[in-house]
Amino acid sequence: MSNTKENIKRGSCPVYKKCGGCQLQNLTYTEQLSFKQKKVEKLLSKFCKADKIIGMNTPYHYRNKVQAAFRTDKNGKIISGVYQSGTHHIVGIDECMTEDVTADKIIVAVRKMLKSFKLTTYDEDKQRGFLRHILVKRGFATNEVMLVLVTGTPVFPSKNNFVKAITKQFPEIKTVVQNINPYRTNLVLGDVQKVLYGKGYIEDILCGCKFRISPKSFYQINPVQTEVLYNKAIEFANLKGKETVLDTYCGIGTIGIVAAKHGAGEVIGVELNKDAVKDAVQNARANNLKNIRFYQGDAGEFMEAVAEESEKPDVVFMDPPRAGSDEKFLSSLIKMSPKTVVYISCNPETLARDLAYLDKNSTYKIQKIQPVDMFPHTAHIETVVLLSHKKADSYIHIDVEFGEGEGKIPVDSIAKRAEAYKPKEKVTYKMIKEYIEAKYGFKVHTAYIAEVKRNLGLPMYDAPNAVEELKQPRKHPTPEKVEAIKDALRYFAVI
Repeated sequence: MSNTKENIKRGSCPVYKKCGGCQLQNLTYTEQLSFKQKKVEKLLSKFCKADKIIGMNTPYHYRNKVQAAFRTDKNGKIISGVYQSGTHHIVGIDECMTEDVTADKIIVAVRKMLKSFKLTTYDEDKQRGFLRHILVKRGFATNEVMLVLVTGTPVFPSKNNFVKAITKQFPEIKTVVQNINPYRTNLVLGDVQKVLYGKGYIEDILCGCKFRISPKSFYQINPVQTEVLYNKAIEFANLKGKETVLDTYCGIGTIGIVAAKHGAGEVIGVELNKDAVKDAVQNARANNLKNIRFYQGDAGEFMEAVAEESEKPDVVFMDPPRAGSDEKFLSSLIKMSPKTVVYISCNPETLARDLAYLDKNSTYKIQKIQPVDMFPHTAHIETVVLLSHKKADSYIHIDVEFGEGEGKIPVDSIAKRAEAYKPKEKVTYKMIKEYIEAKYGFKVHTAYIAEVKRNLGLPMYDAPNAVEELKQPRKHPTPEKVEAIKDALRYFAVI
């Protein structure tokens, strides 16, 4: 850690108490790391001793995603900044010690340009006006910048001249997007957007992999520490080259793509956000990866479906939102029983809750806990945890003698009883597909089998749709394929 940075006066930001974003700025960085280490140990030490938190060498201007709200005060002055914690009052900010310097300069430049282009700010109470927010994203390795103008109306007067002026002043801006959000909502981004300049996305390089970043897609805000975090997660997974890896809550595919490029045999990613999944598919292609695919759907529902299949993943990465995972997801994880689980958390409180559930209801043991300081000067803590199956505490040795005579167990009797209690073989989609292809000479999609089972009223789990299938309405199986599927279900005594 730089001595110069360490000696910066505590609470040096003039608005940190009003803003509320940097809750720990009254502490030196060394004291901040100590505070976070103690918090992790307090919450998680009952599971495993936590390793020493990994901090930043230069914990300033690390945020590569910056957003600012806009309003006009009663004197007609345009203000840009952040909402004061717990309020809708905007604290005016021109520069922030945690935000990317270029992003802050772009926001100030846009604010100064508004009056010259006769553009107003949005009034939430009257629900009229133009500019509501600005979102700036910058690629750490590529230096590509995306500017997103969030407006209350689709009408953008002099947009071409505005875009020309801002991109001339900041040539690193590679794309400008207008996002339209006319609703009374706490959400920054609306559902409709227009690309005004460039491709509508930027690219960055992380852990040796290329990633496409769109306005709505999630991408970690601290790229330096993200590489630390992901490298630690890959280390914990201990990939040998043949594992099937499931990346849940995968976003734009960052962890899964890094795993696919650095040792995994096959990777499956699942994410609820459609835009993020589309980016993930493009990211896999950009990295020339053939061993990864993505599905769009709820992670818990996807886990339920996979848990019912005979072929299960060896490693599961889980990186849920701050609320953590739900019981549906965790119970399915237990049923799936992968050899290794790597849990990445941005909230130690919900992490402790989820680990307690797994510790109580499964054979998983928490092996390693590594906190990483992703958000210096704030109270937030990122943690990566390694879980693997517990070994038996003790063994009971029993000698059994088989054969005929006193004290011996007849082998035939054991065989008959075993056959009587033998569980019925689990019939999987793969078995049905292989039967149909062998008998009829054509293939059927898993979704077709699911539709036929659903129509027959059979108990089942709905598998989430692959992202490629979302580009057009789902097709239905032909009568010929329906009959073939029913034949297979009869063959396997399902019906």
